[in-house]
This record gives sequence, C-alpha cells and structure tokens, in this order.
Amino acid sequence: MNELFFDIQNLTHRYADGTVALNNLSLKIAKGKKIALLGNNGAGKSTFFQHLNGILQPSSGQIFFQNQPMKYNRKALLALRSHVGIVFQDPDSQLFAGNVRQDISFGPLNLGWPTDKVTEMVEWAMTETEVTHLQDKPIHFLSIGQKKRVAIAGVLAMNPDVFILDEPSAGLDPYYSKQILLLLNTIHALDKTIILSTHDVNFAYEWADEIIVMSDGEVIYHSNPFDIFEQENLLLKSHLEKPWVFEMAKVLQSKDVLSSTNEFPRNKEQLIPYLI
Repeated sequence: MNELFFDIQNLTHRYADGTVALNNLSLKIAKGKKIALLGNNGAGKSTFFQHLNGILQPSSGQIFFQNQPMKYNRKALLALRSHVGIVFQDPDSQLFAGNVRQDISFGPLNLGWPTDKVTEMVEWAMTETEVTHLQDKPIHFLSIGQKKRVAIAGVLAMNPDVFILDEPSAGLDPYYSKQILLLLNTIHALDKTIILSTHDVNFAYEWADEIIVMSDGEVIYHSNPFDIFEQENLLLKSHLEKPWVFEMAKVLQSKDVLSSTNEFPRNKEQLIPYLI
C-alpha cells in the first residue's frame, strides 16, 4: 500500500459570509503521485489547496499529514510548510522582495539553512525555471509569465516533499507551458509529490497519475486519468471537455486501428504512429 501524505476526513470550510466552499470532503493523497485537480471556477480548488498548506483552517473535519493531525500553532505550521510548498495562481500574492534573487532566497533563508546551501538551491531553482537572467530584475518589471516562473522557483528552492501548484501554466505561452511540464517531471523524478489544479484537460490527461474532479466543494471523481472521460454525466456536471488525444484514440479504437492490448495514447507523440 502506498504511504499516505494526506488523509482528509469530512473537511468542510465555510467563509465568514456563509459561503460553503468545501462540503464534507474526504480524500487520501499518497506519496509520490502526480495529481491533477480539475473543476470549474468556484468548485473549491483554491480553498482546498490552502487547507493542505495550513493557510486556512477547517470549519469542521480534520486533516492528517503523515499520519499526524494537522495543528495550527506557529511551530507546527513552520514544520508543515517545510514539507508542503504552495505556488498561488496569482504570483503577485506571493512575490514581494526587491528583485528576483532576493525573492527566491526568502524561503530557504527562513528555513535557517547555511548560506552556501541557500545559494546552491537558489541557483538550481533559477536554472530549472529559466529565470537566471532575471535574477537582478525588480519584481514589478516582470511579465506575468516571468512572475509565475519566479514564484515556482521560490518554492522549488525550498525543496519540499509536496508541491502544490494552483494553475501553474496560467499566463504562460505554449513554450513555457511545455517547460513547466518538463520541470514538473524533473521535480517528480526527485521522489516528490505534485498536486496541481488546471483547466487544461489535455495537460492533465498527458501528465497525471491520478485526476481529482471537484464540483460545488465536493470530490466527484478520484482515480486514473482515463475513466473520467468515459463518464458523460460527470463531464457535464464539472463543465469538462474530453482531451483531443483521448477522443482521437477512441476513434482509432472504434476502427480497430488501436486495439485494447495497445497502450492507450496520452500525448501527440504516442498518437502519431497510429495515424501513419
């Protein structure tokens, strides 16, 4: 059985205005997985993420991290956040230092690491996210795509066990969206767990080990990246479309070009040989 990072039991979150963003949500997240979280706007994805990092506290229910109940005192939260890093959808809510290097250095310095280790991790994170050439540039002069990559670098430099990314490819052009996918695979190869939200079903289908679908603060699907796209009622409820590679593969399967014994294509490169 896979080791659990998170065991979420009957999690409910009610905002001060009475809005119920999470409704009796229960979920288990295993170590080492690449998980894509899908759902329409207002489904509760960002609220859910902020609970995993201890930014928000449940109105009711409980979260266990590595078999221990999550606590919300300063010491416990600092320990949690050394293991669980979060990249927000809006990088302006995360970036605040004078320039890029200073911002990326902030998290590692807060962990109390020696200077040489901080420098090593910051250099590595900047290289992986392709922002080294921006290191002396003031944050407010960056484009949205540059800010997104700097925010990811800031979490990457802290080397957490769990990476949580809220819409990591939002605001990025196709080239950098592809680079983010490659970066996530590099991070995952280091035995990290990655949970990201996205509206891009093609990205989720190609990349994820598991897909979670949320609707109205509830989890309506949590399983492999294939079965959800066979369930028309869930797709309709969550306003999701089928990935184009999945649809093409189903057509090829119906024409016996792709047999049930073949590995089901998940990206363009895997699909093309069946079209030649």
